[in-house]
Amino acid sequence: METNPAFSKFQTEFKVRPDDIDMFNHVHNSTYFDYVLAARYEQMQEFYHMSMEEFLSQGYGWVVKTAYVDYKRPLALGDTFIVETGITILSERGCKVEFKITNKKTTKICCDGWFDYVLIDTKTGRSAKVTAEMISRYSI
Repeated sequence: METNPAFSKFQTEFKVRPDDIDMFNHVHNSTYFDYVLAARYEQMQEFYHMSMEEFLSQGYGWVVKTAYVDYKRPLALGDTFIVETGITILSERGCKVEFKITNKKTTKICCDGWFDYVLIDTKTGRSAKVTAEMISRYSI
């Protein structure tokens, strides 16, 4: 089962913190993944009205199967940036979320990419089927 309704994209704003900076005086490459995950965490509650806590209470969780990022230009200390994410594919066992991170001041893309998530049953640690309720909430 693969569904491809028109999915929405959402934006979350952050600011680069001192602990995000690496020895080259810009955001460490792995921190961009953290930014996307933090944005998705917030967006799950705010836009989908199904928080990570609700997922966990129902015995579900999202696990990253594959992640891809294409770095274009760095972010530096104090930069404000926008993380835009959106589901592009929702399948029986998970979803693909595309993202882009844009420097708010310059409006230039710093990086973009995607994550493949697998839905898991937190009791067994095995993959689970995406429920009709999840499809309904994410199909906005």
